[in-house]
Amino acid sequence: MSNLYGDFNQKIDYVFKVVLIGDSAVGKSQLLARFARNEFSVDSKATIGVEFQTKTLAIDHKTVKAQIWDTAGQERYRAVTSAYYRGAVGAMLVYDMTKRQSFDHMARWLEELRGHADKNIVIMLIGNKCDLGSLRAVPTEDAQEFAQRENLFFMETSALESTNVETAFFTVLTEIYRIISKKTLTANDELDPNGSSGLLKGTRIIVPNQEQRTERKGGCCGSS
Repeated sequence: MSNLYGDFNQKIDYVFKVVLIGDSAVGKSQLLARFARNEFSVDSKATIGVEFQTKTLAIDHKTVKAQIWDTAGQERYRAVTSAYYRGAVGAMLVYDMTKRQSFDHMARWLEELRGHADKNIVIMLIGNKCDLGSLRAVPTEDAQEFAQRENLFFMETSALESTNVETAFFTVLTEIYRIISKKTLTANDELDPNGSSGLLKGTRIIVPNQEQRTERKGGCCGSS
């Protein structure tokens, strides 16, 4: 059984790099703060450049260190993309469900992601700020259609109310673990001198078929 808690004194079995991408002010940094530290700041400022935080968790009795990277969505920071995406095995495409334009930009962000990262990276589409239901500008059905068409996981979240935040990250990390754990023999063959698996540095991984994808339905989409 998977859980978010483990014996943090034990060795790290896996390090998974996950990147957050999307327009500025959609709540990427708030999602990261909520997941990594269970914090939310009303006065949060736009992220300058790139930053990442880590969280150690247990998945099927293995100790996984999630390294979550966050970068500003403004165009002037696009120079960081190559290094930002390198080695990522998971990605979260974040839009603000109260701002249609941020959702309309998802196709462009996805194209950029697939242009820089491994083509089989595990990706989840995130509709953030679902606590602001009365201001919704992106119907859940539109996001579900986009996620289905592009073969993405999908979930709506609220960093403010902590709705589905942990579930979203854990879904991505568990899927990465599921894929990589099935490749144990290959990973062992590709260990570098430090004992790190090549699979954790962006080596090709297999993404499940569409019918295995998770879709969340409803206003503030929750886990089924």
